[in-house]
Amino acid sequence: MDPTALPRRIVVAAVAALILLSVAWELWLAPLKPGGSLMVLKALPLLAVLPSLMRGRMRAFQWWSMLILVYLCEGIVRGMSDPDATSRMLGWVETAIAGVAWFGILATVKAARSAAASQTSA
Repeated sequence: MDPTALPRRIVVAAVAALILLSVAWELWLAPLKPGGSLMVLKALPLLAVLPSLMRGRMRAFQWWSMLILVYLCEGIVRGMSDPDATSRMLGWVETAIAGVAWFGILATVKAARSAAASQTSA
């Protein structure tokens, strides 16, 4: 059995949830400007990496171990500073999802490295 399967599924689900949250947040739920905001474009990098994550490409996981922190930081900043209560709550939801994605990415990379090390030593 593939030791990276479960954490990889968690990461893919979290990234998909971040995409949905970003689009819904910036277009309907609590956009910065009424009618929608260009902040919805923050979903594009997530949308671009999703196929690579689904295929299990370790290079994508390694890159996103750092890049997902941008979404984590944005969620913290907006959770603490947005004037609208709905937007603050969505910021904390983004923080939680990005945190789950980050820990899942770390678990995936660690499991892949352990599996590679055990194959070379065997």
